Amino acid sequence: MLQKVQNGVEGYERYVNPQWARLLDIMEMNVEYSRCEGAELHTTEGRRILDFNSGYCVHNIGHNHPRLVAALKQELDAAGPAMLQSHVSGLAGELAQQLCTRAGGRLAKAFFACSGAEGVETVIKFARAHTRRAGILYAENGFHGLTCGALSLMSNGFWKDGFGPLLPETESTPFGDLADLEEKLATKRFAAFVLEPIQGEAGVRAPPEGYLEQAQALCRRYGTLLALDEVQTGFHRTGPFLAAHRFGVEPDMVVLAKAISGGLIPCSAVLMTDEICHSVYSSLKRAFVHTTTYSENGLAMRAGLTTLAILEDEELGACAEDKGEALRAKLSEKLSGYEMVEDIRGFGLLSAIEFRPPRSLLLRAPFESFKAIHPGMFGQVVVMRLFRDHGVLSQICGNDFLSLKVAPPLIVSDAQIDQYVEAIGAVVADMHASPSFWTEPLGIARRVITSI
Repeated sequence: MLQKVQNGVEGYERYVNPQWARLLDIMEMNVEYSRCEGAELHTTEGRRILDFNSGYCVHNIGHNHPRLVAALKQELDAAGPAMLQSHVSGLAGELAQQLCTRAGGRLAKAFFACSGAEGVETVIKFARAHTRRAGILYAENGFHGLTCGALSLMSNGFWKDGFGPLLPETESTPFGDLADLEEKLATKRFAAFVLEPIQGEAGVRAPPEGYLEQAQALCRRYGTLLALDEVQTGFHRTGPFLAAHRFGVEPDMVVLAKAISGGLIPCSAVLMTDEICHSVYSSLKRAFVHTTTYSENGLAMRAGLTTLAILEDEELGACAEDKGEALRAKLSEKLSGYEMVEDIRGFGLLSAIEFRPPRSLLLRAPFESFKAIHPGMFGQVVVMRLFRDHGVLSQICGNDFLSLKVAPPLIVSDAQIDQYVEAIGAVVADMHASPSFWTEPLGIARRVITSI
């Protein structure tokens, strides 16, 4: 007989990931949500939380967009071939055409999967098949997913430690270093150079001027494919449909995911040239040599088509440009003069507030205490204070613990932007003037360490 648990939260703690539940408890962020709409999350206790994380850039059109919900209900009611797997999906063909048309350049084929990490795995396989080379080059401090292949293209040991040997013949190059890039490409060992056009988890870092254009030229010269990971930056997050459009490059492959299906159905896509596609699907015998169970499923394809229509009809690319510029201007004005604020940067509605270690002795001592406990503790305290005291959901960057990511849905209102600016302004003021900003979390940390 199955043992009953008191509620779903208890079941999660017992059967899924107790450490995650424990971490959220410590940060006072373990709340239950009853309704999510647009840029707002509503808890069962009646709190309204402003989402400035967007599920790591999943919810570009906002949570549960009514038009998307209606389209998915209609697709379900039609009782069509959602997971038949032995037919030609017209919806997949339509979505692939729209994605390739919007992406432009030489991108002419699409492969569909369920996640960005699966997309990166696809890039590795297709690039090797096309070039007959084994090596994969990647940019330092990037983030590409947590499968073994994707992990092999990441330099941060935090994500890789403890998982044993990863993919061989992968190598990193410093993001923005053209001399090192050419030296490695000149060996002609690499099938692909994989990188984000703007590094999200590294602190929303843009490449030096001209870097991507010259990297593309070097890849062409030495026969290496240029593969851009636009999992976070695609679908107008930075303004244009792809961040690649901002930099004037035409990659050989592009990985898309997250916002592709409006946050409701897992989906990803890899766009590529005809020649790369043919290198894998080169004969009837190889027609299904690379596939995945949920690829091209009806709900995901319908979600993708509807999301593209919403993005276009509501002109969310222009919204991202205009509102992102206004947001950064307001943040610069609100946070100017504080010694721990290093920089405010970004494109469209993908921004970061970078903090720096304090110079004054009054702040340096508690900051170093935070750092000694964990390098990411300071950033998580900022996240906790925003959530608990001001009702704002946010997160620090995964590869830069001193940078706070600022990524609301593209449908965010001016009033919600003002609410965020006031909230982060209050938190930054507290960290410079209120002893409780430092002493309270230090006390929590000591209790946690004692209980381990």
